[in-house]
Amino acid sequence: MYPNRPWIYHHDEPLTRYSLGQEGDNPLICFGVNPSTAKPGDLDPTVASVARFAMENDYDGWLMFNLYPQRATNPDKMHKNFQKKIHEKNVEVIAELTDDLSADIWCAWGTLIEKRPYLSRCLQDIYDAISGNGNRFFTRGRISKAGHPHHPLYLRKTAPMDEFDVQRYVEEVI
Repeated sequence: MYPNRPWIYHHDEPLTRYSLGQEGDNPLICFGVNPSTAKPGDLDPTVASVARFAMENDYDGWLMFNLYPQRATNPDKMHKNFQKKIHEKNVEVIAELTDDLSADIWCAWGTLIEKRPYLSRCLQDIYDAISGNGNRFFTRGRISKAGHPHHPLYLRKTAPMDEFDVQRYVEEVI
């Protein structure tokens, strides 16, 4: 964590988190599947690894977003049925915070995108909202056999940033 950077935190406690991060002009942006318990000053292991990677790689801030904003420590507990209202707010917050940014975006949802059928729609809507900003999409670690980007946990510290073609992924994989 950056000691002197203001926090970014959009949420409807205790059920949803739309964003978590620290302000910066050149932030690292990361997308997971769904948020767990992390909040400002109290990061879970996944978010802590994102913040650490940002600090170690010359970013001056970071933002953690998720394809679906429902808090669930166990992804199996995610809504069985798509909740349009929270999804639309999620896309709105993401679009607002990334407007005018041309950022590195770490695609890190792992195979968890397969947990619910609606998650591919969520990714498509988010991608449509941010794809015109000149962002660079990447992943770290091995792509799964099914073609999904690796989750941030259990990565080697030296795992490189590899370009990730989100448009192709959306069209061909999910």
